[in-house]
Amino acid sequence: MSVIRTSLSLIGFGFTIFQVFSSVQSLSEVSIGANAPRNFGTALVALGIGMLFVGIAYHIQFMRALRADREEGIVSSQIRGLSPYPVSMTLMVACALLLVGILAICSMVFGVHPFG
Repeated sequence: MSVIRTSLSLIGFGFTIFQVFSSVQSLSEVSIGANAPRNFGTALVALGIGMLFVGIAYHIQFMRALRADREEGIVSSQIRGLSPYPVSMTLMVACALLLVGILAICSMVFGVHPFG
């Protein structure tokens, strides 16, 4: 959950930096550097996406280990194991945020605007 929170902050902050500085550059004659906002915002979004990849991989590894321990408990009759192991809502939220991050970075780098 902390990886999701931090990644969401990085992706949101990076995209906001990109939008704000791009708007400031287009409205004024102040020269910050032609690609500075795009590069900084893209770096923050890429860092958030990278953190999500690592977090998702760690979560999948952890869930596999939990399922293996549960199977051992069922085989050794320590637990009954009547109910199925629940789907990880954390994993689903992380995958959805990963999709949002990928769409954000595509919008920033390639100028593709999937939502209008």
